[in-house]
This record gives sequence, structure tokens and C-alpha cells, in this order.
Amino acid sequence: MRVKTGTARRRGHKKVIELTKGYRMTKNRLFRPAQEALLHAGEYAFAGRKRRKRETRKIWIARINAAAREQGLNYHQLIAFLKKANVQLNRKILAHLAVKESPVFQKILETVRKNDQDRSKKNNPPISS
Repeated sequence: MRVKTGTARRRGHKKVIELTKGYRMTKNRLFRPAQEALLHAGEYAFAGRKRRKRETRKIWIARINAAAREQGLNYHQLIAFLKKANVQLNRKILAHLAVKESPVFQKILETVRKNDQDRSKKNNPPISS
């Protein structure tokens, strides 16, 4: 007995058409263009999730840099001071502190600067003749 794929195929096609609702031109009506558009959309979504992570990190760094420059440092110096002082705050938290909690951010900068000055005094004692 011959079995046709009518209902199974129709179900699959309907699923694709429903997923492509809102797409332009024939991509939301005809199966083949819809299937192609859906595959591309999936690839773009995957790449976009990776890109969003990069872009948010860039934004955090820009915010930290702007706040640090107001205090007379730049981003590079601030990160170096934080590493020397063994302060383990990630960029997301630092950016939040810089934007929303500026007094706390300033306090962190003061602590880090003081730590760096203390460290430089210990490493380079005054020369006495």
C-alpha cells in the first residue's frame, strides 16, 4: 500500500510559515523562500547573541573610562591599579558603580591610588647618603 506524506509535509510547511510570520514579500507565504529566510534568521540570531556580548562589554569599558578620566586616570591605568591592589571587580560592576554609584566608584579609586602609593614607597625607599 502506498503512503503519501501529505499531512506530515503540510504540518512541517505550516510550522515554517507560522515561524516566518511578519517577514516581507513571499518569505511569509511561500514555503521555499520562507524556509531559506528562517535558516538565515537563525544564523543571524546566533551571531547576534555573540555580538551583543561584545558590544555590552565595549559600553562598560567606555563608561568606566569616562568616569576614570573625570578622576584624572584613564581606563588602562585604572585596570592596572585594580590588578595591583588585587581588587576583583568585573567591568559590569565597575560600569554600574561609575554610572549609578559615583561616590562608591570614587572611593574605590582613592583606595587603589593609596595602595599604589604605599606599594611604590615600599619598593623604592628614600635614598640616604
